Amino acid sequence: MNIKHLQLFIHLCDSKSFSKTAAAMHISPSALSRQIQKLEQEAEQQLFLRDNRSVELTLAGKKLLPVAMRILSEWQQYQSQFNTSGNELVGEIRLFCSVTASYSHLPELLSEFRLRHPLIELKVSTGDPAQAIDKVLSDDADIAISALPEQLPSKVSFEPINDIPLSVIAPAGVSSFADTLQSEDPDWSSIPFIVPEAGTARERANTWFKKMKIKPNIYAQVSGHEAIVSMVALGCGVGIAPDVVINNSPVRDKIEKLKLAPIKPFELGVCCLRSQIDNPLIKALWDVAEGKTI
Repeated sequence: MNIKHLQLFIHLCDSKSFSKTAAAMHISPSALSRQIQKLEQEAEQQLFLRDNRSVELTLAGKKLLPVAMRILSEWQQYQSQFNTSGNELVGEIRLFCSVTASYSHLPELLSEFRLRHPLIELKVSTGDPAQAIDKVLSDDADIAISALPEQLPSKVSFEPINDIPLSVIAPAGVSSFADTLQSEDPDWSSIPFIVPEAGTARERANTWFKKMKIKPNIYAQVSGHEAIVSMVALGCGVGIAPDVVINNSPVRDKIEKLKLAPIKPFELGVCCLRSQIDNPLIKALWDVAEGKTI
């Protein structure tokens, strides 16, 4: 079996999303689908049940997964035995980031890393950025792209790579509160707000509310910044979200940034456990991040 096919298969088993695996493995979703189809032809079995919303392993897929992981592990061990340079790093790094960061910051970070360390495999998972540091603390990820919180846990090391501004956004079209927003002194208590459920962006939002002396009418507390932008575009309320998410959103033409008092940006960076900073694999990626301002 083709090793690349097995790598894609293993990642897809974990992500259960063609789009997430395609982004993480740097191929198009259509190319990923073709590679999985080739693997299914070789196995003479359907490995996934898939529709527009979900991807699930079949019984044949579940049986293939441990076989694929064993083959990949043995192949990596074989490569390391015949590594001519003698000092190439070989292994796997589990990296966690948001969906937006996976295409706004991760590709540039990894482009140089892959050139320096072609034998290190990266297993990328995506989710709510507010969970990034917890993923590292719970050993669900070796390293994560995260915003720097007000209180960084003592067990965690952080290396900044960029400053991320935040904006207050409103629907660009008709909404039940459009007239209120256009007044010189809006009654903010009558305007629904959509805010991050947790994390550094929520900390920044709370600080901004205090600065503006607003007692917010919270319509929804949302996990994931991308969903905030989508809900604002649908006219559900006024939202607070990072500019990088707003600018990369497919519905960005349906929202507008309000000209209000600025919200303090947050620092985006990579984080890992302090106890792992000397791990050669982690340090390899950390060294690349130290030289980057993305």
